[in-house]
Amino acid sequence: MTQQVPSTEPELAGVRNFRDVGGLPTVDGRRVRQGVLFRSGHLAHATGEDAAFLTGLGLHTIFDFRNAADQKLEGPDVELPGVRNVNLPLSDPADGAEFWKMVRDGNLDQLREILADGKGAGRMIASYRTIIKHRTGEHSRVLHALAQDSVPALMHCAAGKDRAGLSVAVTLLALGVEREAIVEDYLKSNAKHRRYKVHRSSSAASAYSPEVMELLSPLFDARAEYLAAAFDTIEETWGGVDTYLEKGLGLSAETRERLRERLLD
Repeated sequence: MTQQVPSTEPELAGVRNFRDVGGLPTVDGRRVRQGVLFRSGHLAHATGEDAAFLTGLGLHTIFDFRNAADQKLEGPDVELPGVRNVNLPLSDPADGAEFWKMVRDGNLDQLREILADGKGAGRMIASYRTIIKHRTGEHSRVLHALAQDSVPALMHCAAGKDRAGLSVAVTLLALGVEREAIVEDYLKSNAKHRRYKVHRSSSAASAYSPEVMELLSPLFDARAEYLAAAFDTIEETWGGVDTYLEKGLGLSAETRERLRERLLD
């Protein structure tokens, strides 16, 4: 499958995992328009040059899916002139606080206890399923905003991989983008220059040993099985994408068509 993507992709100094979602093909032969939907990690560490580049995109809205704990850890997004910032947390601030403290501070035995034998991947799959099933209000708000006036838009969370990845995937489903293309875009977050940097409290070599990094990898990878779990949840809960969009997200045929007019060529 060939995709129309920009010949040069900006690599921002303080913003990881940035990319234009434009060029992805729909099942009816259209393409996501370039320059209307972007995704990235958080903007808290954006440099002056990064901010100037982002300002030049002419963004209408930035959707920040981080929770209060994320924002306390990383800081607020840099402010861009004339851009509306919408914070829609897709996970509870207290959800997994002790777990993530263990990821940062735990020793090898503790990490084995919470992550070994598929527990790390299992946690990620459960999280994706939960967001799809229980955050319909947030995803509905995003899609209605995009259909109304909120493009160009940038969606981000902390790493730009999971919460932003799911929100982008839901948007692409609503646009009728090919499932294979949605997965392909999602997996781009694994590129070395896009990956979120693993933060551990200790700088000792043992804190980043091969076994530790292997145990942590399920948390920081974009894996097709995670997105497949989200798609499966849509099928199991609503019986299909169209019913999910209509009943789950309250997206009328008229709103969906406006969304397609705004975001597709």
